[in-house]
Amino acid sequence: QVQLEESGGALVQAGGSLRLSCAASGRTFSRYAMAWFRQAPGKEREFVVYWSWSGSKSYGDFVKGRFTISRDSAKNAVYLQMNNLKPEDTAVYYCATAPFASTREVDYFNWGRGTQVTVSS
Repeated sequence: QVQLEESGGALVQAGGSLRLSCAASGRTFSRYAMAWFRQAPGKEREFVVYWSWSGSKSYGDFVKGRFTISRDSAKNAVYLQMNNLKPEDTAVYYCATAPFASTREVDYFNWGRGTQVTVSS
């Protein structure tokens, strides 16, 4: 099983940037899809982006070029660079793994505890 731990969340002003990290331990995740989801207060968890084990990527519609996922297999880590942050990006951000790339939360079986991102206006 893969253990995931997110970091990098912070309070940032609108228009600012953050880089989230997700460190994996345990089994190698090279054959897993990695994804970021987020959950804002009072809302359902929302798909942000995935990186499939073959290298394909898909972003949620709201991203609009502001976020970039990257992956370092040697370090067993995946990153989320977030630029031009908006107050509506405020949420807990989670990384997760799945045997195949999917935008659906139910397809992911390993989850980290999340990291809080707060964007002030």
